[in-house]
Amino acid sequence: MHWDGYGWGVWGLTMMTVSMVLFWALVVLAIVALVRYLQRSGRVERGTGTAEELLAERLARGEIDEEEYRRRRAALGERWKR
Repeated sequence: MHWDGYGWGVWGLTMMTVSMVLFWALVVLAIVALVRYLQRSGRVERGTGTAEELLAERLARGEIDEEEYRRRRAALGERWKR
């Protein structure tokens, strides 16, 4: 079996273990970054678009009903007229 100096030794096995842990950590981080990027690219970023556009998007998603939409849109119109 040649356990007297031939082979990887303790340091070789340690480096192999550390390198595999780092490899899989990088794979997991790459997958997480890809998922976050894909989720973010489909949405409108906060702060972009006009208030009317954001209000229309909320109506389209069903977060507010038509009555709420009309009321808020009228309130926005009054605010900008001042």
